[in-house]
Amino acid sequence: MSLDSRLDSLKRQHVDLEAQIFQEDKRPRPDAALLSRLKVEKLRLKEEIERVRGVTAPA
Repeated sequence: MSLDSRLDSLKRQHVDLEAQIFQEDKRPRPDAALLSRLKVEKLRLKEEIERVRGVTAPA
């Protein structure tokens, strides 16, 4: 998988997690544990995106 396609995949996953977090947070009684796990995963993806961007950035 090329770095560009990896970056696109990570961005899609990040957007999907954002949507899941939004949907869960809208519920009358959101599951705090689930929200926490989703937010941790979203942060992990954001860090991976930044790492991949650093590799693909022109020198």
